[in-house]
Amino acid sequence: MPNSSDPAFDTTKLEPFPETLDVMTARHAREQAMLERVEKLANNMDAAFNIPGTSIPIGWDTIIGLVPVAGDTVSLGIAGYIASHGTVLGARKRHFVAMGGNIFVDWLIGLIPALGDILDIGWRGNLRNATLLRRLAEERWAKERAEAGVIDA
Repeated sequence: MPNSSDPAFDTTKLEPFPETLDVMTARHAREQAMLERVEKLANNMDAAFNIPGTSIPIGWDTIIGLVPVAGDTVSLGIAGYIASHGTVLGARKRHFVAMGGNIFVDWLIGLIPALGDILDIGWRGNLRNATLLRRLAEERWAKERAEAGVIDA
């Protein structure tokens, strides 16, 4: 049995194994695919198609929001799902506060009958949150690649 006072067996000084370049690249690829799914969902919710005869984009959030209370509640759940991806991407408290603010404004605007649906077209809270997640991930990826000695072309 090893002697627990032996410095060779002191586990308090162990550092985690550094992530290999292959593992980091694979993780970034998984996160990239996840972000693409989130961006597609956000686009479907906020800008899936144009109002006929105009170039004004609307999404399912606007259409679902036409159903009083229930529509806005469904949209709220989808917006929360989009923001929840921040946990995987390493979002900090300030990022969640910003995303929560976007969701709250979107929900609050949606509660105003008719006018809220018009204002919701301009707010696009889901796209704002997807953009925030993309920026967060790309900044972290660049930092991790730099720390690993990878030179971006």
